[in-house]
Amino acid sequence: MRKVRVSICTGTACFVMGASEIMLLEDNLPQDLRGKVEVEGIPCLEKCKDSSCGKAPFVLVNGQVVQQATVTTVIEKIRTALNA
Repeated sequence: MRKVRVSICTGTACFVMGASEIMLLEDNLPQDLRGKVEVEGIPCLEKCKDSSCGKAPFVLVNGQVVQQATVTTVIEKIRTALNA
């Protein structure tokens, strides 16, 4: 079974803007997604240095940037990635 890789930026700006909540993603996954997601924290994705990337917090879902990420938006991206 292929897993969706979720990389959460834990740099200061992202952490303060909500990445701390997203780090608890595995605890908040719906039952149908459990075991299908691999979550990791990354010290800094350096997306905040590029204004074209949007606003923190940043998360990568299978390499695709999610800006202003929340647990809900990350779960939506995971579902999209699994259905692709």
